[in-house]
Amino acid sequence: MAVTGINTFIHGSAMLLAEEGRIFGLDAQLLFDVCVQGIAVFLLFIFLTYILINPVRKVLEDRQKKVQDDLTSAATDREEAAKLKADYDARIKQADDEASDILDAARKKAVKNEEKIVAEAKEEAGRIIANANREAELEKSRVKDEVKQEIIGVATAMAGKLVAGELDESKQAALIDETLAEMGDDTWQNK
Repeated sequence: MAVTGINTFIHGSAMLLAEEGRIFGLDAQLLFDVCVQGIAVFLLFIFLTYILINPVRKVLEDRQKKVQDDLTSAATDREEAAKLKADYDARIKQADDEASDILDAARKKAVKNEEKIVAEAKEEAGRIIANANREAELEKSRVKDEVKQEIIGVATAMAGKLVAGELDESKQAALIDETLAEMGDDTWQNK
């Protein structure tokens, strides 16, 4: 429609030039055509604004709204990520604390076990030493008793020989040597 109006204007101007020989002729028809063409251009502008500019404006507004929504979503996602990271860090710290507590408990248990084992070993060593001391005392008592028995035996043997006859010093020395030979040197050396 606008193209038709411009063509009419050009065509009308060219006809005017051809008829009258003037470059620019103002008459009522020309003014009417200019007004009609102005109104047509204005209506064409309004029509194109409605057809083209409003949809473009709507697309731009939609795009701007989408960008704003994306920014809002990104900010929300960033906040959620920060919360998740804080939660993750808290869980890691809690896991580290739990691991540390478990290790501390294990160390304490190991120390208690060690102390218990050492105490049991000391107690066992004390029992072994006490038993050894008792056995040594018993052995000592037994040896003393055996020595006493041997001495009694020697004394009895000597007394029997003394009673059998009178002894002088040489006979007494010979009697002791004989008694000792009968008992044997091993008896005295082993005790």
